[in-house]
Amino acid sequence: MAQRLDRERIVRRALDLLDEVGLDGLTLRRLASDLGVQAAALYWHVPSKAALLDEMATTMLRDLIVEANEELAALEGEPWQDCVRLSAVRFRAALLARRDGARVFSGTYLADERLAGWIDLPLSILVGAGFTVPDATRSWGTLLAFVQGFAVEEQAMPAGASGDVEERFAFGVDVIVRGLESRLGVAVDGVAATAAR
Repeated sequence: MAQRLDRERIVRRALDLLDEVGLDGLTLRRLASDLGVQAAALYWHVPSKAALLDEMATTMLRDLIVEANEELAALEGEPWQDCVRLSAVRFRAALLARRDGARVFSGTYLADERLAGWIDLPLSILVGAGFTVPDATRSWGTLLAFVQGFAVEEQAMPAGASGDVEERFAFGVDVIVRGLESRLGVAVDGVAATAAR
């Protein structure tokens, strides 16, 4: 008996196919053939490759949340820098876990609005440390943009050319953390100065 075609099955197979053929080789026609259906059958669930990529990125992020949420939750009450560093490491690992995974995320939109809440915990940790909500949001966005860009470059490297990639990644994350510490220090000093007047 043939398996029922649904969005979850399509997206999971697309992610497996991504690992096999890469982003450039992933087409709706190829995916349909792999699933044993006509391409038109996919359009009921994903109307375009862009929509498929949105679904794939959303699924990758959902998997990341399931894997890392407990670890992030354990950081409540710990230094906010630990949350930033762990988040960077986990996001990079999720992107690198799939062939061209970082490119899948480039220019995509979350297909599940509920996942926007995945940043609530890291944001609350940053706000608890003294960041304003807008600064915490921008800080998070800056970190994710760095990690995604770094992973795109990393996955584009020729095999065996990684060199000091771990050191460069750690350095980049540290630059962001130090910059945020500086910004937080200025904000805290500014509040203190205003209160003293």
